[in-house]
Amino acid sequence: MQIGPDKVVTMHYTVKNDSGEVLDRSDKNEPISYLHGAGGIVPGLESALEGKVTGDRVSVSVPAAQAYGERDPALVQQVPRRAFGGTPKLEPGMRFQAQSDHGARTVTVVRVQGDMVTIDGNHPLAGQNLNFDVEIAGVREASSEELTHGHVHGPGGHHHHD
Repeated sequence: MQIGPDKVVTMHYTVKNDSGEVLDRSDKNEPISYLHGAGGIVPGLESALEGKVTGDRVSVSVPAAQAYGERDPALVQQVPRRAFGGTPKLEPGMRFQAQSDHGARTVTVVRVQGDMVTIDGNHPLAGQNLNFDVEIAGVREASSEELTHGHVHGPGGHHHHD
């Protein structure tokens, strides 16, 4: 069965940056699954997997624009420390959910200086080309429930938490 819209794809993957550093990989015993066409993986990888079948191995370099986007300097801002509502020890690298005009977004603390905190709302991988090595472990039809919810249920998929 070929990968296409409304198919559930199970895959093993490794992703590296341009200097060859491994950024993420699936657990070798637990491949991940996604619903093709639902925006669950970066667009450049999704289009590269279209038409592939179980057993195929794919290596694809996805430019930043087709991955997490280019870095947006406007998302780097200085905010007063009190905006963090009494978080005792603010340190660079800490991540917070912030409400913005575009809904919830994760921000990373870049610098803390006196009462001012510099935060970066860019995705940590924004501006980076991503190099994927993928092995397709399985392709199946999505269930009607998965199509309604827009994601995979069961092993390797997202889980609902009440």
